[in-house]
Amino acid sequence: MHIPDGYLAPQTAIPLLVAAVPLLAVGVKKVGETVKKREVPVLAVGAAFSFVIMMFNLPIPGGSSAHAVGAVLLAILMGPWAAFVGVSVALIIQALVFGDGGVMAIGANCINIALVMSFVGYYVYRMIRGNADSTSGRAVVAAFLAGYVALNAAAFITALEFGSQYHLFQAADGTPLYFMYPLKVAIAAMMSEHLLLAGPVEGIVTSLGMLFVSRNYPEMLSRNMIAGGKNWGVDSHV
Repeated sequence: MHIPDGYLAPQTAIPLLVAAVPLLAVGVKKVGETVKKREVPVLAVGAAFSFVIMMFNLPIPGGSSAHAVGAVLLAILMGPWAAFVGVSVALIIQALVFGDGGVMAIGANCINIALVMSFVGYYVYRMIRGNADSTSGRAVVAAFLAGYVALNAAAFITALEFGSQYHLFQAADGTPLYFMYPLKVAIAAMMSEHLLLAGPVEGIVTSLGMLFVSRNYPEMLSRNMIAGGKNWGVDSHV
């Protein structure tokens, strides 16, 4: 799902990069207001986990990749803003140090992967889980579906950005200047891999992670990390 350099026109990549900066600033402020010092290591471990799991890429025709992210698990445990910041840090390091994702595309990748996944997954989980216990079957299903839906939402937005470049930026003879496939091909390629492969993996990672935390570190879930939306800078009503 990482977008490499050269696949987005500057007219697309730069505005997304500019938009990501104030969003990250808001995220950092929210984290400073809501995450206690003793919880910072949890956020760091979550970001590191996301960094590692995103390195296992399955190439997709057209230049992108399919992979799990771990953003939804972190969003459920720490809140969507904290997950957005943590996963964005992982994405920035991957781009600058390992060349996984383009430097010019950092803004797009942070918005597509970190922001969209964290918030979509967080709210899908809360909506499906409701008031069920965190170790209940309903909570496990909610975590799986949250991971699955959020990853595919991020993949769909990435596909839209890819495919739009083909139609918006062409040479005089009709040759695409950036992404080389039309929108319908970009969506088909991205969504088939994520719906069938990466999405289920993300769902499994999220549900197993929640089960592990609820059984071994229940105190992490007893401080309103899940149900107390206002504690994490979001509305408490779903």
